[in-house]
Amino acid sequence: MKPTRDHRHERRFEPGRQQPRQAPTQPDRPQSVAERPAPRQHQPRRSGALPAEKLPVILEVAPNAGYALLDSGDGEKLEQYGPYRIVRPEGQAIWRRALAQGEWSSADAVFTGDTDEEGMGRWRFPQAPLGETWPMKHDGVHYLGRFTSFRHVGVFPEQASHWDHMAGLIETAKRPVKVLNLFGYTGLASLVAARAGAEVTHVDASKKAIGWARENQEMAGLQQKPIRWICEDAMKFAEREARRGSLYDIILFDPPAYGRGPKGEVWQLFEDLPALTEICRSILTPRPLAVVLTAYSIRASFFAIHALMRDAFAGMGGTVESGELIIREKSAGRALSTSLFSRWIAA
Repeated sequence: MKPTRDHRHERRFEPGRQQPRQAPTQPDRPQSVAERPAPRQHQPRRSGALPAEKLPVILEVAPNAGYALLDSGDGEKLEQYGPYRIVRPEGQAIWRRALAQGEWSSADAVFTGDTDEEGMGRWRFPQAPLGETWPMKHDGVHYLGRFTSFRHVGVFPEQASHWDHMAGLIETAKRPVKVLNLFGYTGLASLVAARAGAEVTHVDASKKAIGWARENQEMAGLQQKPIRWICEDAMKFAEREARRGSLYDIILFDPPAYGRGPKGEVWQLFEDLPALTEICRSILTPRPLAVVLTAYSIRASFFAIHALMRDAFAGMGGTVESGELIIREKSAGRALSTSLFSRWIAA
């Protein structure tokens, strides 16, 4: 059950998430179809004091050795992923490019063809043919970049803000920490958590994404770290964890706007997110650390998920921080917004 993250106002799907509405799913989404289940029963609104709030919070990723947004404009973005310069569509880049055309023409890979997230596209390699994968690194964690037919490359750099925050919580807890990563995609968050000392459960509906995540674990040299890789519908897994009393200290969930699980389970964000958020609260340990929700490709304000999270964690204390994840451009310093987020942090 997982999409890709690229534009806040467009549908996105990636190989580790619930598949798209049509058969051309992310290169790894199953094709099964199931009838829409009966509407979920909504829980009564929780009583208790709402958590403190902090908003808007803008979490920014600046250019670094592993990744940089070099320039953007005219509906595209020029990025540096490790050794490669890559050009991809970017609907929000309605401004003009800052760099000269020669800088853009030197790109190693350009995504062309059908730019609809539900359609198949292709990569063009202007300089020389490139392999499907290439080595990347985030803060010492090695992993594989990959050219996919849905324009994505297996990592969403803006998430680094969440990864760093989570690693800090794990390291300062000074006790065993269990992390649940729902819609885990290619596993960067899971690897960061495991390296910081957590026991991690990584859930994704895509077999291909799970396979990619395992490759990344090997690339990172973290094979001995305690990570469970589970290919399953995220909602079903969370419901089962609640029934058997499994508890977690940190929960990450990054659901698609729309998706299907491996057995045709249907996910509709606005209909199903409230229920999943409630389940996430119910499977927290007595001393939880945080719950982090990221939302891509939805037509909504962060105020919507902020209100949802504060209601869900009523009576828990702590603080709910909400806002946007952005990437700071290297050329002209403009900010490219990639997604909304809301996270509850224990007091």
